[in-house]
Amino acid sequence: MATTVNNAFEEFIRDKVNLDSDKTKTARKSRDNLIDNIHSLGSNEDFFNLYHDIDIAFGSFARKTKIRPLDDIDIMIGIKGDGSTYDDFGNVIKIYVNDDNSPQKSCCNENTNVLNSTKVINKFIKELKNLSDYKKAETHKSGAAATLQLKSYEWNFDIVPCFITTVESNGRNYYIIPDGKGNWQKTDPRKDKDKVSTLNQKHNGLMLETIRLVKYWNRRPTMPLMPSYVLECLLLQYFESVDSVSKFIDLRFRDILLYIKDNIWYSIDDPKEIQGDLNTLTYDEKLKISNKAKSDYDKANEAIAAETNEKNHKKAIKKWAEIFGDEFPDYSED
Repeated sequence: MATTVNNAFEEFIRDKVNLDSDKTKTARKSRDNLIDNIHSLGSNEDFFNLYHDIDIAFGSFARKTKIRPLDDIDIMIGIKGDGSTYDDFGNVIKIYVNDDNSPQKSCCNENTNVLNSTKVINKFIKELKNLSDYKKAETHKSGAAATLQLKSYEWNFDIVPCFITTVESNGRNYYIIPDGKGNWQKTDPRKDKDKVSTLNQKHNGLMLETIRLVKYWNRRPTMPLMPSYVLECLLLQYFESVDSVSKFIDLRFRDILLYIKDNIWYSIDDPKEIQGDLNTLTYDEKLKISNKAKSDYDKANEAIAAETNEKNHKKAIKKWAEIFGDEFPDYSED
């Protein structure tokens, strides 16, 4: 129950949007412990030669843009190259194992030295089952990771085996990860993390909370669902395009609705500068998202007018509940 719009948003974001702070601390500790435990598996001579220095947490949990529930945590586990080389065919990377004594050799396609990423994931799954707190390990539905469920936690870990390249002619090096089809692809979660951190600092720490609120709005079954990462990249474009934002979350949210309405039609750039345009939504999906953003933008303006012009917090809170649903707090006189 809330007496003001500010109270309502504070309660809503704390209890319904943001991850529980104690659970987040536990999750980070469990993630770090798991990384150490996976590296202890490296003593198995049949397993890969792991490369701890390039292990990296990625995904929305690592970037602090994840909303409730905490259901998965993403990590990349590094593998040493052992003299392997790679060819870049644009959207596909092929890795060649040149050392017959490397543990990678057993994961090559039959009668070749081409490393199969699906076989690499399967070998990870086999080894993960040796962990003491193991409950279940299987291939992620994307085919690009091993999903591990431990007995102690309600969340899963998505474990992505990875290599890292030497510096290429453009001055960059890349992570190489499974593509879900047996081959490999380039990525660079460092770029994502740096972009989020830089823009959040530019806007005095107000960006992350705003992204999480918009993700909650996106998840409501009132329009086609934008992929979480694609939505996040669209919002990064917004925060990069403006010099400053309001200190009030309701005003920031309203302004972003207008941006989504207009910009869902255009390209959404990959911050990693690898994949190009991420916007693969259909015309119908874009239309429905744009219309929903416009409808809720109008409602947000009504709510803001009720609060600022009429001093009617009850009316304003009720209007915000039309946007966010039944989990948004009710108004209270007390």
